[in-house]
Amino acid sequence: MGFFARLKQGLSKTRGNLTERVDELVENTVEVDEDFYEELTDILLLSDVGVRASTEIIDELRRRVEEQKIKDAAVARQMFKDLLVEEMNIPRPPLGWPMVMFVVGVNGVGKTTTVGKLALRFQEIGRSVMLAAGDTFRAAADDQLAVWAERAKVPLIKHQPGSDPAAVVYDAVQAAKARKADLLIIDTAGRLHNKKNLMEELSKMRRIIDRDFPEATVRCMLIMDATTGQNGLNQAKMFKEAVEINGIILTKLDGTAKGGVAIAIRRELNVPVWYIGVGEGIDDLQAFEAKEFVKALFGEDEK
Repeated sequence: MGFFARLKQGLSKTRGNLTERVDELVENTVEVDEDFYEELTDILLLSDVGVRASTEIIDELRRRVEEQKIKDAAVARQMFKDLLVEEMNIPRPPLGWPMVMFVVGVNGVGKTTTVGKLALRFQEIGRSVMLAAGDTFRAAADDQLAVWAERAKVPLIKHQPGSDPAAVVYDAVQAAKARKADLLIIDTAGRLHNKKNLMEELSKMRRIIDRDFPEATVRCMLIMDATTGQNGLNQAKMFKEAVEINGIILTKLDGTAKGGVAIAIRRELNVPVWYIGVGEGIDDLQAFEAKEFVKALFGEDEK
């Protein structure tokens, strides 16, 4: 099964919550009116798009429908779909080498696995990759990352469990510079977004990267579990304040009926979704494409 088919399958729960309800609404609407907009807003809220994003999307849809004097709900549905593509389509800045991917997030979102999948992904396209085990709190994190490093045949920089993660970052940066690596991916310990001291520790790690590797492009990637819905959005805001998030990786989209949170994140943070995960397999982490995402969400076939 190709990635689009897996994406379509993975979004089935969200599709039941969002697009199937939209289709039902369209079928039962004789003419686009205020009730239609209210129903559509409720559908977005149920899919965890959030109050602000839902209101702004519907306001823009209303403006376009009125401007073009549209009465047919099926035409409004297509406009709605196009609007969602526009919402999600923040262009990702081009990759620049050398690069540091600094991977952050709360506990249990799949950071270490995602780091491993990213290492394989870039190694397979011919980039020299190094990994850094910045999660020194969780005893199994080093071992887990070591398995991925071996699988991708890339070097891993690590310290003893319980050591200062900032020291790991410093050593990894020096090693990446000495070996002229294209990409250094730094795993970090999961932390609650409301623990001030742990967020400050992340800020310190980020400062070391900026200070000691100024020539590198830094991508601070927040891993988010799509099943957390609006709670994930609150996490994202706190992480963005601490370390200047400039990309989101959304995992476990196949496990939620609330995949609409991807739209809320985009609107609230103005940060692109770089990658999405719809399963446990290595190939289940893929670059995010807004058109493909919305097509899969609406149950359409790949063209």
